[in-house]
Amino acid sequence: MLKNYLKIAFRGLWKSKGYAAINVLGLSAAFCTSIFLFLTAWFHLNYDSFHQDKDRIFQAYFFSNDPENAERKGSMPMPLTPALKEEYPEVEAAARVMTMGSQVEYQGKYFDKTLTMTDADFLRIFSFPMIKGNRETALKDPGSIVISSDMAADIFGEEDPLNKQLQIGTMGENKVYIVTGVLENAPENSSIRYNALMRIENHPAYQTDKDKWDAYSHTVFLKLAPHANAGTLTARLKPFTQKYFPRSFEVLEKKGARPDKQGDIFALRLQLLSRVHFDTEIGGGVPATVIYAILGIAFFILLIAGINFINLNVARSFTRAREVGVRKSLGALKSQLFVQIWGEAAMICVAGFLVGGLLAWLLLPQYNALFQAPLNPSWLFSPGFAALMLGVLALLTLAAGGYPAWQLSRFNPVEVLKGKVSLKRPGLLRNSLIVMQFAMASLLICCTITAARQVNYLRKQPLGFEKEQVISIPVGSKVDGRQALGRMRNMLANDPQIQAITGTGVNLGIGRDRSSTRSVISFNYKGQEVSTDWLLVDYEYLKTLDIELLAGREFDPAFPADADHRVIISESLAQKLGMTDPVGKFFQTDTGATPYQVIGLVPDFHLYSLANKVQPITMHFSNEEAISYIFVRVSPQSLAGSMDKLKQAWKEAAPRSEFLGSFLNENIDAQYRDEERLSQVFGFASGIAILLSCLGLFAVALMVIEQRTKEIGVRKVLGASIPGIIMVLSHDFMKLVLAALLIAIPAAWFFMQQWLNNYPYRVEMSLGVFVLTSLAILLIALLTISFQSIRAALMNPVRSLRSE
Repeated sequence: MLKNYLKIAFRGLWKSKGYAAINVLGLSAAFCTSIFLFLTAWFHLNYDSFHQDKDRIFQAYFFSNDPENAERKGSMPMPLTPALKEEYPEVEAAARVMTMGSQVEYQGKYFDKTLTMTDADFLRIFSFPMIKGNRETALKDPGSIVISSDMAADIFGEEDPLNKQLQIGTMGENKVYIVTGVLENAPENSSIRYNALMRIENHPAYQTDKDKWDAYSHTVFLKLAPHANAGTLTARLKPFTQKYFPRSFEVLEKKGARPDKQGDIFALRLQLLSRVHFDTEIGGGVPATVIYAILGIAFFILLIAGINFINLNVARSFTRAREVGVRKSLGALKSQLFVQIWGEAAMICVAGFLVGGLLAWLLLPQYNALFQAPLNPSWLFSPGFAALMLGVLALLTLAAGGYPAWQLSRFNPVEVLKGKVSLKRPGLLRNSLIVMQFAMASLLICCTITAARQVNYLRKQPLGFEKEQVISIPVGSKVDGRQALGRMRNMLANDPQIQAITGTGVNLGIGRDRSSTRSVISFNYKGQEVSTDWLLVDYEYLKTLDIELLAGREFDPAFPADADHRVIISESLAQKLGMTDPVGKFFQTDTGATPYQVIGLVPDFHLYSLANKVQPITMHFSNEEAISYIFVRVSPQSLAGSMDKLKQAWKEAAPRSEFLGSFLNENIDAQYRDEERLSQVFGFASGIAILLSCLGLFAVALMVIEQRTKEIGVRKVLGASIPGIIMVLSHDFMKLVLAALLIAIPAAWFFMQQWLNNYPYRVEMSLGVFVLTSLAILLIALLTISFQSIRAALMNPVRSLRSE
């Protein structure tokens, strides 16, 4: 019986090769695309899920219900972690985590590595697999270091790294550390990344900050005891915050802060580890809404493909009505007809799934390269993901193949054989499905255009400095930045192509070292809490970045006292300090400390991404603090050769340090890579959605026009013109597309408005976006339908009437 069913199914599909090919093509494209999107969402939704006790691991953060802007901060002071462990038995383990770049030396070879400074409890909290060493004692000694398998391979090769000595530090301040363990590399979907783990007591700032409750420098992770409840512990932490952070309460109360729903104006709270990746405020990850949008797009595309499948099956079922009537009259049961027809649909679905899966496997490297995604082909065969995709396949097969099979098996054989079953007008189901798929495609197009406009807006927004013609060079850890800057100045002093050169502690944008730092200080000034970015700069910083000087002067070698508590401030800081003419005035950042004198005033400029509002900036000069980046402004006529020239100069100035120079405008653009990727994903998905929608519309139009062949012949015989026939055949479909636009445009406006609200600097929703989308959709749909309509209108009426 099964063999007969398969034979009949194959014969039926072979007889309708065009129908089968359209369905397999549409389904394979939909499955391939949805697999990419599901894998992307799968990657993010499984962030940090590999830890054994993930439900007991939390990140600590501060909540401030500031009347101006309630905020949460994940940066903690050094003494907080020991105090928590001592005062709260619910805390089973706690670890401070902060990173720093440093030079690692082994047998005369040097390596630049990122070191994670932490506590011994780190290995009790997180279950990164340990390849070598004892997990309980690996970080017990302050002189120990645990390295990743990649770092072990880089430094030691095939040699056993355990108990080997590494020298770590810079410029003669190296210390010897003993390798006590090797960890597997952190997975790509881990919030914590590492090259090596060291005790936090080795951090250069530890001794000065270990007792300071107002020096925020690192993140803290806690592992609660099995019986502990996070909500209960959070409530018990209220006396703790009042005890150690009284100033924060005082400042907020002076501002008129009121308690939030939990009764706090300032509180220490806990964020579950699995949510850290999606918390952009304290975790710096990806918003959960973006991941759910990707999931929604994947389901949209599958739904569009399913709609095409249903529409084609429903339309084709009426061409098979006589076959069903004959088989029923010969004794075939409804169940047999259902299984037969549904089996054909199942074969098409399985074929589309297999072809789509094969395409996904082959094209995954290209997808990773295009969207800079870390997706692994092996995930396709993981039990969870395989179960998800097989479930989607089963659901699509049942829904898309089951309904037409059920409908066809219900035909009355007598009416069918009499020719009474026909479909002169499209049914409600088919109309609804066409409207739905074009609404989803239109929605995706609107989202694509809006996301692209936002990215373009961010890139073109004035930053307060000139980003063109400036090259940023990360100093690295193998050379003293101040010495390297001096050497570069001497070598390039007489070069006409070099317009200015300076040094700083903070890069602008994201350079080739992929590093970003920020130093913020808060202080009380005349009863008001003031926060400012604390920026180390060198001579000619304003000249190099072409920042306007509103008043005063820049730092100048002619004034040696500039290194002693002299600062240049931005306009917004002057406003917060209440200074209309700040040059020459003083302010203190700590009670009893030497006051700072303002020597210059500059306009506000964006030190960081436009995803955040511009903040007050204080620029200071120092002969002691390390220079981390060198900026060089070059003439516009020498852009092509300037990078090579600087690379050559860097080899002389810092022979042991790799040259990682990049143009500042590229670094700025890199800040918006996530938004650009989202725009690309929307564009990719909307392209597939439009393709599938048009494919379905084309096939449905073909079926409908075939059913109206006699009508077309009669109209031509009675004198109808070709444009008139085309209009008659097209207007029903165009009405459906217009209905889809009426649904999609308000939905697109709502969703994209919510997304844009995340940006302090954003484009306004434009009527032009919706007009452009509407015209594009209407034109695409009209071209799709017109192809078949023109072909039918040009057909010889005698031939069409004779065929009937």
